[in-house]
Amino acid sequence: MGYEPQADFGTPAVQSDQAVTLAIDGRSVTVPAGTSVMRAAAECGGSIPSLCATDSVKAFGSCRMCLVEIDGRKGTPASCTTPVEPGMVVHTQTARLQRLRRGVMELYISDHPLDCLTCSANNDCELQDTAAEVGLRDVRYGYAGANHLGLPTDDSNPYFDFDPSKCIACSRCVRACDEVQGTFALTIAGRGFASKVSAGQASDDFLSSECVSCGACVQACPTATLQEKAVKEIGKPERAVVTTCAYCGVGCTFRAEMRGEQLVRMVPWKDGKANRGHSCVKGRFAWGYANHRDRVLEPMIRESIEDPWRVVSWDEAFAYTAQRLNAIKAQHGARALGGITSSRCTNEETFLVQKLVRAGFGSNNVDTCARVCHSPTGYGLKTTFGTSAGTQDFDSVMQADVILVIGANPTDAHPVFASRMKRRLRQGAKLIVIDPRRIDLVRMPHVEAAHHLPLQPGTNVAVLTAMAHVIVTEELADEAFIRERCDWDEYQDWARFVADERHSPEVLEAVTRVPAADLRAAARLYATGGNGAIYYGLGVTEHSQGSSTVMAIANLAMATGNIGRPGVGVNPLRGQNNVQGSCDMGSFPHELAGYRHISDSATRGLFEQDWGVALDPEPGLRIPNMLDAALDGSFRALYIQGEDILQSDPNTHHVAAGLKAMELVIVHDLFLNETAGYAHVFLPGSTFLEKDGTFTNAERRIQRVRKVMEPANGLADWEVTQRLAQAMGQDWDYRHPAEIMAEIARLTPSFAEVSYDHLEEAGSLQWPVNAAAPEGSPVMHIDGFVRGNGRFVVTDYVPTDEKTGPRYPLLLTTGRILSQYNVGAQTRRTANTVWHEEDLLEIHPADAENRGIKTGDWVRLASRTGETTLRADVTDRVAPGVVYTTFHHPATQANVVTTDYSDWATNCPEYKVTAVQVMPSNGPTDWQESYASWAERSRRVAREPAE
Repeated sequence: MGYEPQADFGTPAVQSDQAVTLAIDGRSVTVPAGTSVMRAAAECGGSIPSLCATDSVKAFGSCRMCLVEIDGRKGTPASCTTPVEPGMVVHTQTARLQRLRRGVMELYISDHPLDCLTCSANNDCELQDTAAEVGLRDVRYGYAGANHLGLPTDDSNPYFDFDPSKCIACSRCVRACDEVQGTFALTIAGRGFASKVSAGQASDDFLSSECVSCGACVQACPTATLQEKAVKEIGKPERAVVTTCAYCGVGCTFRAEMRGEQLVRMVPWKDGKANRGHSCVKGRFAWGYANHRDRVLEPMIRESIEDPWRVVSWDEAFAYTAQRLNAIKAQHGARALGGITSSRCTNEETFLVQKLVRAGFGSNNVDTCARVCHSPTGYGLKTTFGTSAGTQDFDSVMQADVILVIGANPTDAHPVFASRMKRRLRQGAKLIVIDPRRIDLVRMPHVEAAHHLPLQPGTNVAVLTAMAHVIVTEELADEAFIRERCDWDEYQDWARFVADERHSPEVLEAVTRVPAADLRAAARLYATGGNGAIYYGLGVTEHSQGSSTVMAIANLAMATGNIGRPGVGVNPLRGQNNVQGSCDMGSFPHELAGYRHISDSATRGLFEQDWGVALDPEPGLRIPNMLDAALDGSFRALYIQGEDILQSDPNTHHVAAGLKAMELVIVHDLFLNETAGYAHVFLPGSTFLEKDGTFTNAERRIQRVRKVMEPANGLADWEVTQRLAQAMGQDWDYRHPAEIMAEIARLTPSFAEVSYDHLEEAGSLQWPVNAAAPEGSPVMHIDGFVRGNGRFVVTDYVPTDEKTGPRYPLLLTTGRILSQYNVGAQTRRTANTVWHEEDLLEIHPADAENRGIKTGDWVRLASRTGETTLRADVTDRVAPGVVYTTFHHPATQANVVTTDYSDWATNCPEYKVTAVQVMPSNGPTDWQESYASWAERSRRVAREPAE
């Protein structure tokens, strides 16, 4: 598309069952009751000048530009704050209004720099446009006397500047920070002529303030006061392409605004159904990794991991890789080969990788990073509800009365959804937080949890069972819902189990460390507070009882009738952009696309007929099994697309040993990541900006990814996989990802009615999209569960095998931070490092004092599997006996201390519970120093000798 600004209707849309008809400038218009006159005019094609109004925030009525005349009413009311009335007759253009508007505009311009021709917002400035719209030709007041011109620019933020000399004090930035983001970092300081936008305290700048750099203020600003640095450097965009963000599982839709082949800015798309026009610091600003100097753009090969890399052509890379794979298959059999799909790549690319493994390699040895984060979600929800995904769309949270957040930190890991959740909490919804750490949602501006249950890590099942005990024994269950929608006999078995006194909050308090009275109050609130919605994350799934916890959550939702309508449900917050999609596409060793078991002959037959090849009926190896098999010599070759298992998987030493034992490791990625140190082939990948395809977000929403620029490496990722398959002898001939999606739809019942044409028409679709629901399914299980009756499952608390003791007395749990993403391969190559340049270890003041540790000190973090060092952050966000860190930086390699313990059903690693000791240190360990040296050597590239 060409460059057209997104339409702005001045004030937010209103939902109402009643309609109002009025006349504006002689045109009849009908709008919902409560709509502003300004919005009504915009909806019928009119335009009323304004400066303080924008449709992302509530009407403010301060700029006095949007004045109108209304028959029978005195004065000239502001159209943004005046609601429509039946039969109202409105005039927006009269001589009186023109005179008043020009007078107001003169006052604005008299205190504004006249540098339009050199301003970075020239021809992209609402103040400039409005001055022209009201016919301003000169300014009578002159520029003598006090003014705000020449004030210093705040350029502390790495992504945007704040120039107060161009500020018109419209408060749009302040209101966007308050209403859209919910951070309340900005304010109007002073009064009258001294009024000015302030970021925090008087001594703060934007960087040191509580601003989270979401970009809402930049988007709301009508002048060049808040302006992206990239716009200043590159210039105004000349075209825009709508695409989907490739960071977290929220799946925000953006306009990628381009000038030539350069990306100027990413602007959140107002029509995006996942983000509703909002963004976070990563999606909005952290796209510079696409052009980072570390990015590898040419294929490379080497015989041994001790050798330097050798740059080769694509043809040589595919021929070499195919020859090695075919040779290993011929000598050791198909089951000696495997692949790992990526949750950062598109559905189409993920589908092709698992197809290559199954149809090309001849085995089911395919796995995905989604298994090491959310596989218990798939198992638990399929067992209880019949589907392996969440039940609601994100809009549903706005109808919740009670929100239970367990094992998730939305403000850091899913910030755009968190902003919407905070909005609902500010409207009066109640919040329950179950987390060992005091996350921001527990207490922040205008949001405070009704209950925070700071449980001992690893006791999720015990806490949820105790809550169920309260609900059942106090007769708070929704018996009518259970009898109608669930298996009554299974419910009675479950109810007897949870009602046992050994599951009471008082008995389990010794295990969970949650005060019984607090737990009882939280259970009562969830059961009786109205619509109850549960949102959970990796703090639920990454445990030895991850699957049990998911089923315990489902039990609570069914017992209270909180399933099957807006405002309720069980909602997993997926970590990466396409975790849901990679699961949907058949990335597990035991399941084909659509979560159908490989052993089912009828399902397997569909794929065999379509692909023209016999498939192995036996489930393949998961990643840990592949590594174990590599060490015993039975697994020889691995193709890894878009995943860094050496940094992201548990027990780093074991991962390294397994990779080192393989004959052939193929890494297909943007950068020479940590896993590439053990690779023999490197195939350069493409960014989300350089490809077409689809992502599926945490709410099952399938959204288009559109190519913004040509791949810098020459090939999109799906083309790389296809070329490798062709080199191995596969007869593949896809010409566009749309053809791959057609195959997915042909073979996957939940995608049966999905096509690129349908997605273009609908904007996005939430699966299942089939004959029964051709336009998708925003809310699941409305009239009944997919499996028939909802199934209650007894979930007994089984303590983890990972125990604390004298040598390792503390429990380590891990998580993410707002500015960084996963292993940091992308965000570490952006200016986001200004907020988080290293992983830190949070430790309680009591534990720190006992060890003589202060904030900023180097500490050694040791477990039974390994040790690392990092700096300490002494804080009461964590409880005594618990420490916490992130895993974004390879210098720390936090997973060197995590263990091989995993979920009993899915092998999802137990990242969240590791017994550790913490003690003062003088700096990096010997292992860290030797690893850093090895990583540097492994990245050597042989240079051709000069002629």
